[in-house]
Amino acid sequence: MSAPPSRQPAPDGGPAERHLDLEGTTNFRDLGGYATADGNVTRWRRLFRADGLGRLTADDRSRLRELGLATVIDLRTKDEAETRGSFPVDEVPVRYLDLPLMDVLPQPEELSSWSESSYVAGRYLHMVTGSSATLATAIATLAEPGALPAVVHCSAGKDRTGVVAALVLAFLGVPDPTIVDDYALSAAAMVQMFDRLQAEYPEAEEAITRFAPAILNVVPDTMEAFLASVRDTYGSYRQLADTLGLTEAVERLRSALLEPA
Repeated sequence: MSAPPSRQPAPDGGPAERHLDLEGTTNFRDLGGYATADGNVTRWRRLFRADGLGRLTADDRSRLRELGLATVIDLRTKDEAETRGSFPVDEVPVRYLDLPLMDVLPQPEELSSWSESSYVAGRYLHMVTGSSATLATAIATLAEPGALPAVVHCSAGKDRTGVVAALVLAFLGVPDPTIVDDYALSAAAMVQMFDRLQAEYPEAEEAITRFAPAILNVVPDTMEAFLASVRDTYGSYRQLADTLGLTEAVERLRSALLEPA
């Protein structure tokens, strides 16, 4: 399965970068340029996914102001936000929502299991079934007038963020293989993140190594299994949207995020 290109035509005919090169992040990506099954394409520079945003440089903040960023949805736990810092709303004025998608992070005894696609896919499904209200709030917020451009992020930008991004794309009609490819783009960023952690915290090498499976495991099988489990559990993405009370929000998202291919 081939990964989607990182450089595709923008709506104005010029090039658009999928990966935004920000010094303070490793996994900040645009969800534009993805074709849907009904002949549309997702708009560029409207919805982003990212890792932690607590270390943005002055140049990074200037770039985000230029993008007109309006909303930041933080899916991290409160402890993560307190320890690693939050989005600088004082310098980049946005609507900031603190919406933890999980109450706790993986425990040490679970870490080795994060190398197993079936286990991780099960954790992803639990985010949907166990945190449905938070998930619905996040997606409904993106559909509100004036909410876009927006970024959804967690610490690594691949698991919690990956679930929200996957479901938004699915609700928009983006085919499963494309959603899987988008998920897999986090793999290279996770290697960069792991190397950065080792370089910045040499005294914590043992602890960082223990977390390696949870950080580095980004394989297509995981997202394929998650999407299949969503359909098995809810019947279809449309039925999931109905269950979450997002039917009208999805229609608004389609209007805001899609344009003819």
